[in-house]
Amino acid sequence: MVLAASVVVAVGAATGILTALGDHGGGGADEARPAGTRTPWPKPPPAVPSPSASASASVSASPSVRKASGTPSPARTARTEPSRTAEPATRLYRHPESQVLDWVRTHPDDPRRDVIASRVAGHPAAVWFADHTPATLTSRVRAVTSEGAARGRVPVVVPYAIPDRDCGGHSQGGAPGLDAYDDWIDRFAAGLGSGEVIVVLEPDSVAQADCLSAGERADRFASLARAGRVMKDANPAARVYFDAGHSGWHTPARQAAWLKQAGAASPDSSDGVFSNVSNFHATADEVAHDRAVLDALGGPASLGAVIDTSRNGNGAPPDGEWCDPAGRKLGRAPTLNTGMGRVDAYLWVKLPGESDGCRGKPGTFTPSYAYDLAR
Repeated sequence: MVLAASVVVAVGAATGILTALGDHGGGGADEARPAGTRTPWPKPPPAVPSPSASASASVSASPSVRKASGTPSPARTARTEPSRTAEPATRLYRHPESQVLDWVRTHPDDPRRDVIASRVAGHPAAVWFADHTPATLTSRVRAVTSEGAARGRVPVVVPYAIPDRDCGGHSQGGAPGLDAYDDWIDRFAAGLGSGEVIVVLEPDSVAQADCLSAGERADRFASLARAGRVMKDANPAARVYFDAGHSGWHTPARQAAWLKQAGAASPDSSDGVFSNVSNFHATADEVAHDRAVLDALGGPASLGAVIDTSRNGNGAPPDGEWCDPAGRKLGRAPTLNTGMGRVDAYLWVKLPGESDGCRGKPGTFTPSYAYDLAR
C-alpha cells in the first residue's frame, strides 16, 4: 500500500500579509508565529487531509493532506513532447512579506540566516487566501496582483475557501455554503487585475472529494468549474489550474474523471492541473502522473501542469510519513521555464520551513526545519 499524505497549512494575518515573531535570539521558541491567526493541519494517514485555517492572504502557506490511494499507482510512461510556447515570459513574483522574510530580517546574527535567506527566502512562493472575509478579499488580492504587474512578474495565488474544506478535519472551514463561496470567488476574481497571474485553485478540492456524497461532489465540481470561468472572464491573462492530487494518491483515470466534472478539461475554465501541493513526491513521478492525468482528461493540447517542488528534493519518505519528515530537501527552484512538455511551471506552493505540526506549530515558520531542508 502506498502511504502518502501531504500537509496543507494555510495561515495569514488580518491585513492579508503574514506577520511573524522570530526566535528572539537564541532563547525563544524555534518558530515564527503569525499574528492573530489559527492554522489548519492534517490528521495522520489514512485520515483525509487536515488543515483548518482562518487566514487572509498568507505568503506561501499551504493546506492539504493527501490521502493515499489504496493501491500503488500503475507505472506511467512520460510522453516526449515539445515545450509549449504559451508560457508566461516574465519571472515569478516574490511577495515582500512572509514569515521567512520576517525571520531573516529580525535574526541578522543567527548562524542559519545566510543559508535560509539565500535558499528559502530568496525564492518566490505562493500567496494563500484561506479565510472567508469577503468584504476585504478583492483589495487583498489586488494588492498582490497589482504589485506583481508593476514589477513585471507573475504572482501565484491560492484561493482556499471551498465549503466542507478538509472534510471536517483539522483544516475544516471555508465558506458557509456554495452560494457564499460563489460570491467569494466573484470578489476574488475582481482582484486579479489584467496582468499574468497563476491561480492554484483549491488544493484537495477534487482529489479529496471522495468524502462527499455524489450529489455534494456534483455541486462542488459545478462551483469549481464556475470559479475557473469567472476568473478567466475577469482576467483573460490568468492561468487557472485544478487539483490533480499527487502521484501517490488516486490513479490518473480516476482523478481525470473527477477533474472533467469540475471543468478542468475546458479552456473556458482551466489551463490544466496542479499536483504535489505540500507533498514530497519526486518531480519525475509528478511529471509522469500529471501527463497521464492530462491524457485521460482530454481537452485541448494547450492544457498543462504545474508542480509543487518546494520539499521534494529527496522524494517522498518510504514510510509515508507526512509530518515534517526527516531527510527531505528543497526541490527545484520555482520557474516558468521547465523545459518539459506540458509542464508549465515548478512552483513553491508551500513555503519550505513552514511546519506541518511536528517541528513547530502547524503553519508556523520553523528555522531549524528550513535549515535542514536547505543545507
